[in-house]
Amino acid sequence: MIKKIIVYSFLIIGLIILSYVVFVGIQPIEKVKFDTEPNFTTLVWSDEFEGEGSIDTAKWFHQTQLPPGGSWFGGIIQHYTRRVENAYQKDGSLYLSAIKETFEDQGETKEYTSARLNSKFAFTHGRVEVRAKLPEGVGTWPAIWMLNKNINEAGAYWERQGFGTTDWPVCGEIDIVEHWGKNQDYVSSALHNGSSYGYNVENVGGQKIEGASSEFHIYTLDWTGDRMVFSVDGVPHLHYNPETKTQDTWPYDSDYYLVLNVAIEPGIDPEFENSSMVVDYIRVYQ
Repeated sequence: MIKKIIVYSFLIIGLIILSYVVFVGIQPIEKVKFDTEPNFTTLVWSDEFEGEGSIDTAKWFHQTQLPPGGSWFGGIIQHYTRRVENAYQKDGSLYLSAIKETFEDQGETKEYTSARLNSKFAFTHGRVEVRAKLPEGVGTWPAIWMLNKNINEAGAYWERQGFGTTDWPVCGEIDIVEHWGKNQDYVSSALHNGSSYGYNVENVGGQKIEGASSEFHIYTLDWTGDRMVFSVDGVPHLHYNPETKTQDTWPYDSDYYLVLNVAIEPGIDPEFENSSMVVDYIRVYQ
């Protein structure tokens, strides 16, 4: 009898421990803590998009020059234009609109247009907050991201200013948020560098959110000298802090600029006509 009591006691204790492990395993992600919490409270640059019509060219540059070969990298099939139809301010927001239309530029005819903006502001370390709604439709691919201003990319704003010295991916890339219309409401962040890049990038994370295209969400990057945390509405999904920091793993201690664009993939829904990324504000704190 005593042996049975002991056995039953161990079984009960084991079930309690197992239940606790399962319960803890399904809890929401807790906010990632820095060893030293970043004190990013000073607003150093922003755009609230309070104008009407054309974008503020004191803050933004239209990147339209096609790469060699006549198509943008990643197999995307649109032209980026300088037209107000593709990038404009209205009612306190920026609209980047992808449109189904035949458009000829630089000797190439394409069936879709959109916009790609480079910020004329670059910085090292800080917090980026972007409140935005993302376009919808299978084949749409919007992104809010950053490139090192030393990238050697013909036609980019900082390359035109004489800073283009380093090829991608060694220069580094920071993807604050990407969204693929074929996977509606799943948002993703990533780090591209010499150790992890392109379709085989390893430094990637994401989360499912409600209403990525119908509601505004706040996409945030916290970037210090030793790590980055990406989150949506305060909930993190990617924490990058390589143990060994080399040029290949951490090219992130120099100035980066913002890039906003909406790309079109070859698998675009044939019924697609137009959709916009709507940005309420972008704020950079240090």
